[in-house]
Amino acid sequence: MEKRFRVGMVGLSAERGWATAAHIPALRALSDVFELAGVANTSLASAQAAAAAFGIPRAFGSVAELVASPDIDIVVVTVKVPYHKEVVAAALEAGKSVYCEWPLGNGLVEATELAQLANEKGVLAVAGTQAVASPEVQFVRKLVAEGYVGEVLSSTYICAGVTWGDEIQRGDSYAMDSRNGATLLSVIGGHAIAAVHSVLGPIQEVDAVLSQRRQTVRVAETGEHIPLRTPDHVMINAVLQSGAPLSLQLRGGLPRGTGLRWEINGTEGDLRITAAFEYAPVVNISALRVEGARKGEDSYQELEIPRSTALGLEDAVTARNVAEVYRLMAQDLRHGTRTAPDFDHALALHKTLHAIEQSDETARRVRVAG
Repeated sequence: MEKRFRVGMVGLSAERGWATAAHIPALRALSDVFELAGVANTSLASAQAAAAAFGIPRAFGSVAELVASPDIDIVVVTVKVPYHKEVVAAALEAGKSVYCEWPLGNGLVEATELAQLANEKGVLAVAGTQAVASPEVQFVRKLVAEGYVGEVLSSTYICAGVTWGDEIQRGDSYAMDSRNGATLLSVIGGHAIAAVHSVLGPIQEVDAVLSQRRQTVRVAETGEHIPLRTPDHVMINAVLQSGAPLSLQLRGGLPRGTGLRWEINGTEGDLRITAAFEYAPVVNISALRVEGARKGEDSYQELEIPRSTALGLEDAVTARNVAEVYRLMAQDLRHGTRTAPDFDHALALHKTLHAIEQSDETARRVRVAG
């Protein structure tokens, strides 16, 4: 039996949160490859509570202790975005492999520094842009690459933001301020653009409008209204490196009507991608319905999606694609490949987001930096 990789998590709550809902089930589904070995949080008491809740053998008193431990092979970073740089840099400096949730950094400067450090240290550094590991996105990528639609003429992408609507969960309060780096554009937009890049190639230039239509949002648990200090609507007209135009719209909250609709129009056919689960209509989480129509056909037909892996997570919606990233990471660690989305991939997304923000600020079309 091959050696299991020992995982140390930073930012695991005993009760709720993304790490609890997504990373724990994903790692358990791959228990033949990964071993949950330790946890560190903002306090030892918090780490001990998480360790007890999930049967993790060791609670560390600090991030510094966890990354220095010879009993940890991989550091998984699921803290809030403003703390990504500090924790990820410490893990990289210690020579550990890293899985950092998306966004990689709080803006382009931090993402650039972390990608450079990962390359200098020569360790595997994976970014949590799990849409690229989605079986459905990979299927669509294969269809396009094999010519199902012919030459891509255009693409349209409309998506709900889930949060950044009228009502939010208390744990999302920090995302209501752009300064914290977790925005409708960076989170929902980042995952959407990761999927677009994977299927259609990089974006070359953008013309964008970021709007804030709400002034406050309501916290569901308390009824309190807090200020909204970030755009809750994003409109992007872009040109891909292939020359094909892309129209992308993100709407905060869960508006009635279209949750997720991604269309790819080509010379030989068309594809339509929608969310199978309307309560989470985002490309990085929901299972997707893929429909296609070739030249001469009058209507779309649902296409059967190959299932290359069976991790037993069909009902664990938030964990399924995270598990696929971990599976790719394990493959890379064992075979020296680079199949999981890495920090260079994340940096390219940050450059695209930065160009979108610049376009909005200057009211001009902006070319994405190479």
